[in-house]
Amino acid sequence: MALSPLAPAAFPELPIVAGVRLAVGQCGIKYQGRTDLMVAELAPGTTVAGVFTRSLTASAPVEWCREALPGGRARAVVVNSGNSNAFTGHQGQATVAATVDAVADLLGCAPNQVFVASTGVIGQPMPATLIPQHLPGVIAGLSETVWSEAARAIMTTDTFPKAVSRQAVIGDKTVTINGFCKGSGMIAPDMATMLGFVFTDAAIEAPVLQKLLSDATERSFNCVTVDGDTSTSDTVLLFATGVAGNKPVAKVGAERLRDFRRALDEVMLDLAQLIARDGEGATKFVTLTVAGAESRKAAKRIALTVANSPLVKTAIAGEDANWGRIVAAVGRAGEKADRDRLQIFMGGVQVTADGAALPDYDETPVAAHMKGQNIDIRIELGLGKGAATVWTCDLTHGYIDINGSYRS
Repeated sequence: MALSPLAPAAFPELPIVAGVRLAVGQCGIKYQGRTDLMVAELAPGTTVAGVFTRSLTASAPVEWCREALPGGRARAVVVNSGNSNAFTGHQGQATVAATVDAVADLLGCAPNQVFVASTGVIGQPMPATLIPQHLPGVIAGLSETVWSEAARAIMTTDTFPKAVSRQAVIGDKTVTINGFCKGSGMIAPDMATMLGFVFTDAAIEAPVLQKLLSDATERSFNCVTVDGDTSTSDTVLLFATGVAGNKPVAKVGAERLRDFRRALDEVMLDLAQLIARDGEGATKFVTLTVAGAESRKAAKRIALTVANSPLVKTAIAGEDANWGRIVAAVGRAGEKADRDRLQIFMGGVQVTADGAALPDYDETPVAAHMKGQNIDIRIELGLGKGAATVWTCDLTHGYIDINGSYRS
């Protein structure tokens, strides 16, 4: 597939994260001639946090991770692309068990310290031996530096690998956070809406790590949407190896976590926005803000209703400043709105007031804004202090082309 026009200029330079080694391999799960397996080995004592899809048809890997997470420790994560191992019954569970046991034997750790994730076609069982037979060779190639290769190995319909890095200070120690994710279609906020893996060398206890991840997810991945569809496989895992040498953080409210929280939020938000920039068939990146709602929850619901509207998204694709579609989406969102207080801004230009278009509304600057790649829409409800921002993309015929032939 052609590279998204919204893709960054290059893959970022990601530094080494002490206590993390990565490797990739080719299993031929679906794709031929490209990597489809990623393994990350983590230092003993690594803590882990995770958030997962709320889908009631969650995949076998998601079910395994939920069971393993309360242990709070991780030694490895194994991720494959090309097959989601979802809706595969007992065979799916057997495939997970075989993979987990193989990694545990190779690394000499407990099975519940091995986490797994899968992405790809739903409903097609994989032979339980397919991944395990490749693991010895893959693990033999573990390296501290292959971040780009790891990000590429987990891609499906993505047109570019997505990664972000930040540094922060905890006490007198500088720590590093690297993250990469995949996601392009079947993206809608309901926890995470994709696969994402974040690694840090900070020492942070698992309950604190979980709170940090859950909060950051709500502000990032749960605020991005491409098509309104939530996957069966959504997983975000955060690993803290503790090798940086800071005094372990055991309290969520610890002041020395302030800078780390800032850096983690930036990593997660940048990753989420990269997903919207790689939405299947996307040509426009859309920032949509709702302010003046009765509550933040109401603002977010309205923002997502507008962001998921096929009529709004196709108007943006067609570079049509059709603000009437925004009005319609606000009205059906199920939250309080007042026609005569509603104000809509597109590209910073006010369009409506007092229940109608501005008397002197000139569409010329708005039409020019719609021809750009970065579209900004702001909705003022005038009812309260609730505000939320979400990110999405336009809806083009490319989305149909990709999803109409996904299994072929």
